[in-house]
Amino acid sequence: MTDLGANQSKFDHINQLLTTYPSLMDAYHKFEPFILEWFGAERMSIFMRRRQHQDLVARFKTGKETKEIKVPISPMSIAGYVALSQSALIINDPYNKEELASIHKRLNFADKFDKSSTFKTRNIICIPILDSGVLMGVMQIINKKDADFSSADLDLANQISDIIGKKFRYELGGTSEPFDYLVHRNLISDSQLKKLKESSNDDKQLVQRLASEYRVPDDDLGMALSVHYQVPYLAYLPDKYHLYQSESKLNLSYLKRNLVAVIADVADNPIVLMAEPNNATLLMEIESALGIDSYEISVSLPNTILQYLGEASGGGGTPGAMDEILDEIGTSAEETDEQSDEMSDDAPAVVRLVSRVLHDAKRLNASDIHVDPEKNAPTRVRMRIDGVCRDITQVPASHHNAVIARIKIMSNLNIAEKRVPQDGKLSFRMSGQLIEVRVATLPTVAGEGVVMRILAAGGAMPMSKLNLSPRNHKRILELIQKPHGIMLVVGPTGSGKTTTLHAVLGHINTPEKKIWTAEDPVEITQPGLQQVQVSPKIGFTFANALRAFLRADPDIILIGEMRDKETAHAGIEASLTGHLVFSTLHTNSAPETITRLLDLGLDPVNFSDACVGILAQRLIRTLCGNCKEKYPATESEVAFIKRQYGEEYIEELNLPEPLMLHKGKGCEECGDTGYRGRTGVHELLAMTNELRALVYKEASVHAMKDQAMSDGMRTLTQDGILKVIKGDTDIAQVQIISGGGH
Repeated sequence: MTDLGANQSKFDHINQLLTTYPSLMDAYHKFEPFILEWFGAERMSIFMRRRQHQDLVARFKTGKETKEIKVPISPMSIAGYVALSQSALIINDPYNKEELASIHKRLNFADKFDKSSTFKTRNIICIPILDSGVLMGVMQIINKKDADFSSADLDLANQISDIIGKKFRYELGGTSEPFDYLVHRNLISDSQLKKLKESSNDDKQLVQRLASEYRVPDDDLGMALSVHYQVPYLAYLPDKYHLYQSESKLNLSYLKRNLVAVIADVADNPIVLMAEPNNATLLMEIESALGIDSYEISVSLPNTILQYLGEASGGGGTPGAMDEILDEIGTSAEETDEQSDEMSDDAPAVVRLVSRVLHDAKRLNASDIHVDPEKNAPTRVRMRIDGVCRDITQVPASHHNAVIARIKIMSNLNIAEKRVPQDGKLSFRMSGQLIEVRVATLPTVAGEGVVMRILAAGGAMPMSKLNLSPRNHKRILELIQKPHGIMLVVGPTGSGKTTTLHAVLGHINTPEKKIWTAEDPVEITQPGLQQVQVSPKIGFTFANALRAFLRADPDIILIGEMRDKETAHAGIEASLTGHLVFSTLHTNSAPETITRLLDLGLDPVNFSDACVGILAQRLIRTLCGNCKEKYPATESEVAFIKRQYGEEYIEELNLPEPLMLHKGKGCEECGDTGYRGRTGVHELLAMTNELRALVYKEASVHAMKDQAMSDGMRTLTQDGILKVIKGDTDIAQVQIISGGGH
């Protein structure tokens, strides 16, 4: 009775597990160890039946040796025979030919998996998974540790397979129609689906209507297709998959018409992505055109397939789409310079090429695009991603002028003037969002070069996301509570100064505060702020904007940049007349900023009275969250940390023994670099009475730095070391800042 009771509680546990997870794939990692422990066995597999292939596939396999096992439904394997006969089997020794022959004269044990690994199969229990008499798949439990499998084990296994069959009927057995799974998941009713099918011309329209009229998420639509066709669903993941490059040029319009994309993963394994993977004729045509016999088949939504082919409603594209445009441009070495000058800047291919470059930059999260001409060589297009420039593509030299002219037209620049630098702006839409781009052209000896800065669209980042150290976060919150004064954020171009200022403004942006900002350009917008775009071309400078603000009853003023003495003077005056002023400056460190401003001719007394604090910052690359791993720090790394943090301050860190650091191993998600994204390192100087006295005297940068350190400031390098210990980054990134900022 106790055994029965124990078994019942185990069945309850299985039911609970399977209810918690929506799919068998999700449940399996919890479910498998529990079953193995119950049976006292070593391995377990669940084979799914694939109807269109008339075979079984085990996508869940214990151990790391094989990712996927496919076996035909035939006596050529034990799982295949159990599927064919729909009856359970216990095999005490799969290598005993007589035992196998007594079950079926052609029964064979597929031992190739044993041969390809160190694992040896000793005994097997194999049970069909059925629901309403329909074969869903096969469950196999291998190597009972202390004895052979018994008839009691067989009863138990049958009961478990019944539970799996009922629970995962849809996932294991497919559905009779492509979107029946949505009804099963209660995302749409049966009658609604029938109505939609009747009034839709084809599956493509049906998918669009399910998404737009019933708000069914893409992943659920994909899962429904995956369940129906019994192949994996792939979403649009341009960082993981690219168009497969093969000798055969499958006609693009043929692929679009049939909604097929041949893509490849990072290891260049081909995947045929289809909207209807059961179209065997189409698959045969693709296979013979490609000349490959080994590939994966996956299903995706029509729009996603078009995105992979580089033509999407969302605009995203792939390097493959770029290749198509470059093929169309087609370049031959015989073309002369006269001909290339006649190449029209509105030729469809050139227009699409520029559009594709912009869309790819946004998709890859690039901050800048560089179009660099080369003498007697193709033009290089590079993008700065996470602060590092990467080669993206090349444009034939014959089309360089046309591409530059197209960018100039989009930016309202003078296309006839090629001898002097020009500045402008352009904007484009991607996924319904308007993205602004700052454009600068520069005449080089090889022709005109263009650099485009993609402006950060959207609202302010919350202060909690700035990754300030607890000490700096607390002090900034104290400084910005002051009723008046000037707060500066300093650092090189692209170090996130505007992002930080807007995060701070977001924190103090309340209805009782009137905030004016003058920026060039206005990148980040947030409600409650009055934001003004300055335009030096027409004489509307930062200094003029600041004076205008003083007549507009402000509490807080943000001046985009203190470029000159006039703006700096006006900012100091504004802060001394009872306003809180924020601004930025291009200097390397916080103490250095003070001497830079005094060199501009500011009165030391006025400046030291006005200044509440200076925050210097840099951006460093962060380790990829997907592949970073811990390791014990080496002696030289510990020595570096102690040296750079300073012996007198090292106690603050409470370094554990042994010290564990992190490194990025490199994976698909980070392009094998080990890094993904960036974070800030900060140096916060808060003005104190002792520091003010040094500013009055116009003391040296060194003296001011020493005083600031004893007041609690920690340098950029020290903050970088904090982030290394926290696991955000590695020592290599800190060495970059300590080289220039320590």
